[in-house]
Parts: sequence; C-alpha cells; structure tokens
Amino acid sequence: MYHSATTPVNRATGLDLDRITAIDVHTHIHADHHGNLALDRELLEAAESYFRGTDTARPTVDDLAAHYRALNMAAVVFSVDAEATTGHPALSNEAIATAAAAHPDVLIPFGSIDPARGAAGVRAARRLVTDHGVRGFKFHPSLQGFEPNDRRVYPLYEELRSLGVPALFHTGQTGIGAGLPGGRGIKLRYSDPMLLDDVAADFPELTVIMAHPSVPWQDAAISIATHKANVFIDLSGWSPKYFPPQLVRAANGPLADKVLFGSDYPVITPQRWIRDFEQLEIEPHIRPKIMKDNAIRALALR
Repeated sequence: MYHSATTPVNRATGLDLDRITAIDVHTHIHADHHGNLALDRELLEAAESYFRGTDTARPTVDDLAAHYRALNMAAVVFSVDAEATTGHPALSNEAIATAAAAHPDVLIPFGSIDPARGAAGVRAARRLVTDHGVRGFKFHPSLQGFEPNDRRVYPLYEELRSLGVPALFHTGQTGIGAGLPGGRGIKLRYSDPMLLDDVAADFPELTVIMAHPSVPWQDAAISIATHKANVFIDLSGWSPKYFPPQLVRAANGPLADKVLFGSDYPVITPQRWIRDFEQLEIEPHIRPKIMKDNAIRALALR
C-alpha cells in the first residue's frame, strides 16, 4: 500500500452547486481551437461511426461550456494522452485547463497523463493541479496500452492521491478502433475493471471512478464498487435504455451513492442520455444522487 503524509491541494471552484441541476462527469474534447485532433482521424472517425454514423461534431472547450451553460449543468472536461501508443500528439492539458478556467461556472477540468511518460508524467500531474487548476485525471488503459495494476504506474497514482484528486478509468468495450482490422491493435483486456480492484485496494485514499457500463465485465465492476468505498461508476458511453439490468438494480440498491451521471459528450448528448434515463425504473429519491449529489462527493466539490 502506498501512502505519504502529503496533504491535498486546496482548490477553489466557481460552481454554484445549488443552482446547477446536474454534473456530467464524462465529456471529451476531440479538437482544439487550432483544429488539432485528439486522435488521428482514422481512430476518431471509427469512434464517431461506432456511436452515431456520420455526425462528426467536435466542440471546443468554449463550445462545450456554452452547451452546458444553456442546460444549467456542469461538466468534467478532458482529452486523452495516448501519444506513446498511437504516435499522434496529444492535445495540450494546459490549454484545455486554461480554456476551462474561463468558464468556472460550468466546467471542471481534468488532465490526462500517459503512464508511459514515467517520472516526467508524475511531475506534470503535480504542475497541472497546482499551477493549472486541474481537478482529476482520465486514463484509457486500452488506448494507452497499459495494465492499470502495473506497479510501474503506482508512483503516478500516489501523486494523485497526495494531491487529493480522483482518477477516472475507461472500462469495458471502447468505440475507439471499433470496426477496424484488429481494432487498430487496441486491446480490450486492459480495460477489465478487475485490474482496478488492485489499484483501489492499494490506494484506499485515492478516489477511483470506473467509466461506463463495463460490458463484458459489468458484474465485476458492480462487485468492486460495492466492496471498495473509494470506487465509483460513471454511467457514460451508453444510452441508459441499453444499461445491463444488473446495473440498474445496483443503482437502485447498494450503489445508490456510488453511480454518477456521465454522457460521453459529444458522442452522446446529455439531452439524449437524460431522456432515456427518465424511462428507467430508478427510485425518485435516487435520481438526484445520480445526477449531481454523488458527483459532488466523488469530485470533492464541497
């Protein structure tokens, strides 16, 4: 178990938590203001096709802020650094955080560090939090090509723990590379949530968020989130009408305080997600927990 006496960084937020109606914990920046893409065009178009055919909307940070402000919601925003495996330059964490800082009423910036960066990545994570106001980090094990419980990544997790910021991990199936020969070499097994059970056990003070219904490993994800107090599940990347039935049962029961609203915008809009969520048999007193209250705790916004 990793542990040090370092205290979390105190970070202010511009969110009016009483005013906003929801917090979307999973939104992506696919392109910056200069037209640079987060992934190479083949991978990005494969993901967009997997979700919604020919629609290729790629909002900037400012676009995303305007969209969520109009909905009276807040959103966690990030890209993914996978340069080591894809060869495609990552979008700038600093640029995303700076752009998000212009919209503190609606945006919560996350960073992304490729574990392949090693010690340099650890230093970069600290700078992003202390100097740029980043409030968490997104990992995509399949795209970044690493096993989350590889102990070579543990110094990075320890840094996040010491900073008091959560780590959000893609789990389960991914649209990135879907339909391409060999999935472009992207291996789904790296996103088995059971690999995160080791991380959650070894870093009990680190908040771990497992992104998406973890198909084909949904039961494992439910078990981990039930067993580990520091683990949450975000519900992004799927329309709620396609949620595995055991996930809906868990959200109504043992995971009522552990599941989080997430859309995966822009590939799924919050409007579509909420419309389908309203049709689920979720207890009325649990709905506000999923839409906002659980995220306030998981992201330490109060």
